[in-house]
Amino acid sequence: MYPSTLTQLARVNPFSAPLFSLQKVEEPGQVMAHHGGHHRRLAAAAVPDSDVSCEFGSMKYYALCGFGGILSCGITHTAVVPLDLVKCRLQVNPDKYKSIFNGFSVTVKEDGVRGLAKGWAPTFIGYSMQGLCKFGFYEVFKIFYSDILGEENTYLWRTSLYLAASASAEFFADIALAPMEACKVRIQTQPGYANTLRECAPKMYAEEGMWAFYKGVVPLWMRQIPYTMMKFACFERTVEMLYKYVVPKPRSECSKPEQLVVTFVAGYIAGVFCAIVSHPADSVVSVLNKEKGSTAVGVLKKLGPMGVWKGLVARIIMIGTLTALQWFIYDSVKVYFRLPRPPPPEMPESLKKKLGLTD
Repeated sequence: MYPSTLTQLARVNPFSAPLFSLQKVEEPGQVMAHHGGHHRRLAAAAVPDSDVSCEFGSMKYYALCGFGGILSCGITHTAVVPLDLVKCRLQVNPDKYKSIFNGFSVTVKEDGVRGLAKGWAPTFIGYSMQGLCKFGFYEVFKIFYSDILGEENTYLWRTSLYLAASASAEFFADIALAPMEACKVRIQTQPGYANTLRECAPKMYAEEGMWAFYKGVVPLWMRQIPYTMMKFACFERTVEMLYKYVVPKPRSECSKPEQLVVTFVAGYIAGVFCAIVSHPADSVVSVLNKEKGSTAVGVLKKLGPMGVWKGLVARIIMIGTLTALQWFIYDSVKVYFRLPRPPPPEMPESLKKKLGLTD
């Protein structure tokens, strides 16, 4: 029997009904995965096996998820470089750049329209690598942690599983992102330092060595890990609520384009919460990468309680749009390549018996 505290906590989990969970199904003739001396298969496909292009949890599945992550993060972050540039300048020089519109005006006046594209190359490279790790490793860790927990605990703690998997994936994603993020911020916020990645990276290395590219990784973790946890958990919950209260028909009856619209709306809502949660750390990262010899604690003291929220409106617009487009592109890749999709959560029969819900 499971301890009563475990079942009570599971029942009061605010995310107690995410869109899917990994389950064991006993069906003869299907591919079996061996784990811990017991044969089991992690069910994923909500459609017949003949309609999917690969097995759930296979290397091809992970590779295509990673490819979806490259497209979703690389394209979207590059597309909003002008807004990101103004947001960074609001954070590091609020006396000069007083608002979003003023920031655009001053930038165009000083650098021309082309100045709004500063930092596009490190943005595209860095966030493509981040997307590869974020979405690819999320799928890996989700299955890995599920195997450790077992079938029943996977169901009871399924949202905690998603949070842990996304946090683990983002840890590695930020290590991949940090060098290009440092170059991007230096190009965008330090006038005259460098105009291109080819100028910036060698100059930073010559002045500060490898530390110049990784000194912002801890603030990145502080910014991105809560952001990613919110991104995945809030997205799943929002999609569920939209299908339950807004969409006039069940998800199974919606066409692929209709499902992608729901994905976009849920992604935007999740992005608003992501921006709020991660903005203070984002302000620290921007100032840290601009100023030589600075530390995260020193920057935090310098900015103060109000300073860390500078540029929040710009970031809400940017992150909301980014998150919505990222989920839209990622889901589109899954649809295009016919990747298997997990079914809705269902309590295992063994757990029902332990909880006294069945004879």
